[in-house]
Amino acid sequence: MKKRVVVGLSGGVDSSVAAYILKKEGYDVIGLFMKNWHDESVTISNECPWLEDSNDAMLVAEKIGIPFQTVDLSKEYKELIVDYMFDEYAKGRTPNPDILCNREIKFNIFLNIALSLGADFIATGHYCQKNEFINSYGDKIYRLIAGMDSNKDQSYFLCQLTQEQLSKVIFPIGHLMKSKVRKIAKNLNLVTSDKKDSQGLCFVGKVRLPDFLQQKLKPKKGKIIEIPADFETYNTSKENLESLINQSKKIKYSMDDGKLVGEHHGAHFFTIGQRKGLRVGGTSDPLFVLDTDVETNIIFVGQGKNHPGLYRKALKINTNEIHWVRNDQRIFLGETLEVMARIRYRQPLQKARLCQNEGVMYVVFEKPQSSITSGQFIAWYKNDELLGSGVIN
Repeated sequence: MKKRVVVGLSGGVDSSVAAYILKKEGYDVIGLFMKNWHDESVTISNECPWLEDSNDAMLVAEKIGIPFQTVDLSKEYKELIVDYMFDEYAKGRTPNPDILCNREIKFNIFLNIALSLGADFIATGHYCQKNEFINSYGDKIYRLIAGMDSNKDQSYFLCQLTQEQLSKVIFPIGHLMKSKVRKIAKNLNLVTSDKKDSQGLCFVGKVRLPDFLQQKLKPKKGKIIEIPADFETYNTSKENLESLINQSKKIKYSMDDGKLVGEHHGAHFFTIGQRKGLRVGGTSDPLFVLDTDVETNIIFVGQGKNHPGLYRKALKINTNEIHWVRNDQRIFLGETLEVMARIRYRQPLQKARLCQNEGVMYVVFEKPQSSITSGQFIAWYKNDELLGSGVIN
């Protein structure tokens, strides 16, 4: 009897080819389109091209000869992703909705819908791979592996997946280069073959993020304070544990630490490392956001991408926000682990050391990292395998 796979057809080329490959391999394939965002109370919802994407997904399903249906998850998406985004930005943190969407929607709610349709697996068009082995106790362990195409590897976005979720997922294009995926789609004359890659969340891709956030977070005038590069707090060269713990903390600036250079319309609209949108001229080098304080509604900035205020050598993760894809690789109190890590999508992997302390895990990098941002995810790897992740404090 054929194994049944429900494919998340997004209306893009990657999921289209994933569905085709599975059909060709002999699976009983069903295409399912997730309608994730539609809210008439938010004026920009008309900008979201879900109708076009849904139609493209339906045409692909028709072309490769698989059943197709649409499922409306917009209520769950609003509660679990959109409301979370507003809440995080209001706190002065920068969330990663794509990772949350994978954890809460695609590999949770969508997975359960697929299982209710009698599916053995779900499949997506993500550029990543998985394999499995039996450990010495006889348990099956699933490994989350980076995609073969290093320019498209999406393992970072799946850094919150569990062993149970991995046991139920297939990544049909993870071993392919993007150019090959496009070629397959073109040979099949699929409507999605030349379609541009989506830029994350449709409502963020179609509009400026501040415009979206202003639906709930109202503009509020505040000061922009420039911090000099020779600010005394930066002058630290010690490398003991205490200094690394200190380096994992954000520097707390005050108005007296710099000079007033402009005004903004809401600290919660800005994120660390941001360059655009400050609208302050007259500096020899571009200004970058060093920190935001939503309590006092002040933005602190520094000149140039090499400003020392942008860099930290360590970060911390609260223990309750640490996630291990491989529980057998978990470290415990007092233990350390040498890894490669990234703090954002597409960042080249960086040498780092995990240090598990009481209630918190420190990640100490070999080289200082730019724009470490609260609310974002750090993911850590051994070779090309993603072992775990956490929310940056």
